[in-house]
Amino acid sequence: MARHLQQEIEKLKSKLLTLATNAKDAVEKAVKSVDERDAGLAQTVVDGDLTIDRAEVDLEEDCLKILALYQPVATDLRLIVSVMKINNDIERIGDLAVNIAERALFLCTEPPIEAPSDLAEMRTKALAMLIGSLDSLVRQDTKRARAVRTGDDEVDDLNRQVFREFSAAVRKNPDHVECLLSYLSVGRHLERIADYATNIAEDVIYLMEGEIVRHKPTLPEG
Repeated sequence: MARHLQQEIEKLKSKLLTLATNAKDAVEKAVKSVDERDAGLAQTVVDGDLTIDRAEVDLEEDCLKILALYQPVATDLRLIVSVMKINNDIERIGDLAVNIAERALFLCTEPPIEAPSDLAEMRTKALAMLIGSLDSLVRQDTKRARAVRTGDDEVDDLNRQVFREFSAAVRKNPDHVECLLSYLSVGRHLERIADYATNIAEDVIYLMEGEIVRHKPTLPEG
C-alpha cells in the first residue's frame, strides 16, 4: 500500500509542476501582450484558461481520492495538503493572467499612450517572484522560498507608486482615463500575482520544514 501511495504522490507532483508551468507561461504571455500591444498573443492567454481550470479541478480530485483511499499521515499528509493549496493558488494566477490579457485586448483597440513608468519594474519583480516561488517548489528550496517572501513589500510599494502616477496622469490627460485605468488594473493584477507567489513560497516552507510562516515578518537573507 505504501508503494502505491508513493506512486500516486509522484503523479501529483508531476501534474502540479505541469500546471505551474502553464500558469507561468500564461502570465509571461499576458505581460508581453501588454508591452507589445499584441492582441493575438493576448487572445491565446484567454483561450488557454479553460485548460488550466480543468487541470486544477483534476488535481484537486486526485488529492481527495488519495486522502480517502490511503489516509496518509505525517509527511505524506503535509505534502498533499500543500499540493491542494498550491494548486488553488496557481489556478488563481492563471485567472489573473487572463485579466491582464483582457486589458491588453482593450489597449490594442485604443491609440497608444505612455504607461506608468513604475509598471515595467513592477512586472519584472512580480514575474521574478513567481518564477522564484515555482523554482523553490521544484527544487524544494526553502532558502529560495524565503527570498521570494522578501520581495512582496517591494511590489506593494511599486503598486502604490503606479496609483500615484495614474492619479497625476488622469488630471493631466482626462481623455485617456480608460486606457490609464487599464494600466492601473494591470498593476493591481501583478500585485495579486506577487501575493500568490508569496503564498506558494510559504507553502514550500511548510512542506519542507513544517513551519507556518504566513503571518511572520519577512527578514532579509543573511
